[in-house]
Amino acid sequence: MSRIGKKPVPLPQGVKVKMEEGKLVVTGPRGTLTQLMPPRVHVNIGAQEITVEPQDDSRLSRSYWGLARTLVSNLVIGTTDGFTRVLELVGTGYKVEAKGDMLVFNIGYSNPVEFPLPKGITAKVEKANRIEFTGANKEVLGQTVAVIRRLRPPDPYKGKGIRYAGEVIRRKVGKAGGR
Repeated sequence: MSRIGKKPVPLPQGVKVKMEEGKLVVTGPRGTLTQLMPPRVHVNIGAQEITVEPQDDSRLSRSYWGLARTLVSNLVIGTTDGFTRVLELVGTGYKVEAKGDMLVFNIGYSNPVEFPLPKGITAKVEKANRIEFTGANKEVLGQTVAVIRRLRPPDPYKGKGIRYAGEVIRRKVGKAGGR
């Protein structure tokens, strides 16, 4: 039995949910999100909560059960509160600035790196080396932040690069030097 799948997803005030052709459509204050639901699960939409049940007792149905419940929960949270991720730039001269819906990074390359933000994602630059991303869709937000982190991943020797806020980088010693 899935511990996550058993929990009902509470519906806050002002959130509308409907099922259309295997897709769950959730509308809330932050917009509308749709998600294709996995097969072999039933989504029961009530007045105050949404429950997810497996179609049968097979191993495949039970494996989709927790996934489907988490996807439903992410849609409801995204349309009401939204999600937030924070990146930090660590390194001498590393900085970022926002120009409209584009971020311009100076991260040690010969030219600045321009990164256009996808639709639905907003970025707030704090102190030129800290960026706070917000968005309703958790999947798009996580992918955007991961792509930006890949522009200059953290270096294990000097610790320079783009990292998640609170991320701990295991440092390596490096060469012993001239003895």
